[in-house]
Order: sequence, then C-alpha cells, then structure tokens
Amino acid sequence: MTERKSIHAVISGKVQGVWFRQSTKQTAQALGISGSAVNLSDGRVEVHAHGTPEAIEKLIEWLHEGPEQAIVNEVLISEYSGNDNTPEGFTTG
Repeated sequence: MTERKSIHAVISGKVQGVWFRQSTKQTAQALGISGSAVNLSDGRVEVHAHGTPEAIEKLIEWLHEGPEQAIVNEVLISEYSGNDNTPEGFTTG
C-alpha cells in the first residue's frame, strides 16, 4: 500500500474572492490528492488534503503562493491521521 499523509491547513490573507478554493482543487486533482477547501466566515480558507507525502508537500508549497490574485499572509499546517476510507476526489464548499 502506498504511504499516505493527511493535513489540515488554514490560509489567511486575500484568499477569498480570488479563485483560491477552485485553484486549490485543480492543483490537488493534478497531484492526485483528495480532500476539500472551504471558505471560513473570518475570511480564511480551510483545506483538508490526503495524498502521498510528495504530493502533499507540493500542495503545501502551492498554498503558500495560491492563485495569481491571492495574497497569502500565513499558512498554518497540522498533520493528522488519515484513513483508507477518505473519499476520492476533491471538493470545494
């Protein structure tokens, strides 16, 4: 079985209204990552991601930049224990 890694990320800055969630979804799908990206009521974006350690590291690098119009001030990352029952795909909410 391929090693998997799961993270929870909270991104702050100008990250809502700049296609951050949709761009995160596209980047994650290209890397074979499942998970979700949702807007928080305080203006931040929350991401849950599950994939290979290499793919997760690439996504983390991307989250520090975001799409062209985003201004990322901070990315808080915490790792958690994922499981094999994580749904496939990536959703935005």
